[in-house]
Amino acid sequence: MKKTTLFFVIPFFTLFSLGTLAMVSYRPAIKKQLSETYAILLGEPVPRLEDQPLELPELMPKPEDIFIVPDLNSFKARLRKDAYSNHLSAAEKNGTELILDEKRLFQLVEKGTLVEVNSGKGYEVEKLTHSHPYLTPEAKKILEQIGLTYQALAGEEDFFTVTSGTRTIDQQKKLGRRNRNATKGNSSHSYGLSFDISYIRFNGEKSWDWKKQKQLEKVLSHFQKQGKIYVIKERKQNCFHVTVR
Repeated sequence: MKKTTLFFVIPFFTLFSLGTLAMVSYRPAIKKQLSETYAILLGEPVPRLEDQPLELPELMPKPEDIFIVPDLNSFKARLRKDAYSNHLSAAEKNGTELILDEKRLFQLVEKGTLVEVNSGKGYEVEKLTHSHPYLTPEAKKILEQIGLTYQALAGEEDFFTVTSGTRTIDQQKKLGRRNRNATKGNSSHSYGLSFDISYIRFNGEKSWDWKKQKQLEKVLSHFQKQGKIYVIKERKQNCFHVTVR
């Protein structure tokens, strides 16, 4: 008799356990099915799927969006001068169209092709008079990475100054009449990928700080070696002209 009882009890508990696991695994589906069944029994309308709150899983960042700040304390590479033709070629290939005037610039801003650049970690953007504080999303990302890397090397409270951003052709022509050193013809600044970083302005003050200048050069040299930017040190303008590749 006991063997017969066990013969029926053991399969029963086995099936019960499997059923419980299935209910736990498919709880959302079972809950939805039960709610629909109760609604029908009570004479209420069946809730529509689109009316139910949708819970989306958190999106994991893409590997290319994860930036690990490098330790450059022992980095020895020197900053080299990249030909301006490389700057212009990279801008024409990877930047926006040639931006003729402010009307077209702000159209690109509305479309999200250009994004505003404000002060961030490791950098500030001064009040611009001959350009606009807008870059492509990729150029802004690289600028932010440069800022983070500089701050890690120089100190948490330290920052450099961006003195120029995207410049329209109209602005470039006007600048050329005032500044003989301004590029004649098309400028890489007119494609949203170029910006200038002062090497005499640190922490919001004009300063010929040799140590900070060398720290900034080390950071730019690292990004240059990584194939992320082209750089020209413009001595008359006291800035580094940077173009994102």
